[in-house]
Amino acid sequence: MSSLKQGDKAPEFSAKDQNGNTVSLDNYKGKTVILYFYPKDDTPGCTAESCDFRDNYEYLSSQGYEVIGVSVDDEKSHKKFETKYSLPFTLIADTDQKIVNDYGVWVEKNMYGKKYMGTQRTTFIINPEGVISHVIAKVDTKNSSQQVLDLLKA
Repeated sequence: MSSLKQGDKAPEFSAKDQNGNTVSLDNYKGKTVILYFYPKDDTPGCTAESCDFRDNYEYLSSQGYEVIGVSVDDEKSHKKFETKYSLPFTLIADTDQKIVNDYGVWVEKNMYGKKYMGTQRTTFIINPEGVISHVIAKVDTKNSSQQVLDLLKA
């Protein structure tokens, strides 16, 4: 579980997106960023979560929110995922696991008794000043954008 909490400065990052462009948090100063970490491209839960953000992207964008997905998959995998599901937002390839570590979401997991390291599905809402305003640790993959909107409207 992330040790970052509401009120903490969001860790800066710089990495490649699905199009090979370098993206950094600094590019989004002055905007509210919905930074969601997910385990793997094109898996059931991650697809549901990403498609929910896609389906509500126009509204989120009209409200001034930027959506950015992060996983440890590479650019090629992200491009395939983006194309297959018509995802209209940035997907960051954190292949060196720096961002997931900086945000505290690279954790030990346990599946069928086998322990391994992986990404803990978590969403951070970062305000225009670069401060974390909310952390969603228990993400509802089918309603992830509504979870965010409920917090932002509160």
